[in-house]
Parts: sequence; C-alpha cells; structure tokens
Amino acid sequence: MISDRGFRRRWSCWLACVMLAVAPVGPLRAASEAGLTEYQVEAAFLYHFAKYITWPPAAFNRPDDPIVIGVLGDDPFGENLSEAVVREKPVQGRPLRVIRGRTPADLARCHILFISGSEETRVPQHLAALARAKSPALTVGESKTFLEAGGAVRFVIENNKVRFEIDARNAEHAGLSISSKLLSLARNTRERG
Repeated sequence: MISDRGFRRRWSCWLACVMLAVAPVGPLRAASEAGLTEYQVEAAFLYHFAKYITWPPAAFNRPDDPIVIGVLGDDPFGENLSEAVVREKPVQGRPLRVIRGRTPADLARCHILFISGSEETRVPQHLAALARAKSPALTVGESKTFLEAGGAVRFVIENNKVRFEIDARNAEHAGLSISSKLLSLARNTRERG
C-alpha cells in the first residue's frame, strides 16, 4: 500500500511532467503555481531535456540502450528523479535510467549529467575531466559560473521560478545538438560566434 505522503509526491511529480509536456511555453509558471519545489521542477526538466538533445551515434552501444541521467555530488532530488520522472514514457524510443556518483569517472556513460551545488568548487575540474574523456553528456548545473566553466545548461531562480540558461557552444563541444525548440525556452542562450 502506498503511503499518503508517497502518493502525494508521485502525484506532484507526475503533474509536473504533464504540465511541462502540454504547456511547453509556460511550464515554469504552471509548475510553480502547483506548489512544486525547486528540485521537483528541475527533475522534470532533466527528463524533458532528453527529448530535445541529439547525441552522437557513439554515445550508445545498442539501439535499446537507455538514456542515462547522472547526478554528481549530493543528490538534491531525492526520490523525485528516480521514482516519478523517469518512470514516465521512454524518450526517443529509449528507457531512462538514473545513476549517482562522486566523480566524473563514476558517471562516464551518462547522457545528461547534473552537477550538484555541493560540487561548486570542483565544477571546473569536473567539466575539464569530462572534456578530456570526450564525454557526450549534456552537463547541467546551478553554480553561477557553470556556463563559463564549460557547462551546457544552468538552472537559475528568477522571480521564484526555475528557469534555465543554455550555452549551445559548450554542448557542441561535447558533440551534442540542442533542438531550437529547447533553445527558444531558455532564459538566455549563448550560441556560436
């Protein structure tokens, strides 16, 4: 039997995913108005980012390999990312899987890598290690200098809502292509040149 608390948590995450899927232009306002926490919204974004990224063929060994979402450092999502968001539909015909680790080497096969705020002082070293390994991961973080250090997507809080910024150049260096649809939803976008 599912506890009342567990049911509410799953329902909230499911609601966030539905709102993000049916209201792509205004998901931030809808999620915030539903009373979701910052990390519930960010977990839903990580799931939805996978829909708008094209990875190089070498990023997957087989056609049925999962899209792996990794969390580097302390996990602020708790059960939200693993339990609710990833149980939604497959993305690009692939299941999703969540793994956690303490070093980039632990998460070498990730396709989306969230670098936790607990790693803020090590972000440049982590991103440099991923670049040396030629990791085709969409790097996502929340530190103020994340994009300048080489990250691709940075979560920001603006007017009590979760927003995101994208550095498309950094994504390209990782061999990724970001859909123009996702770029249009970003608060700020840094593109080529």
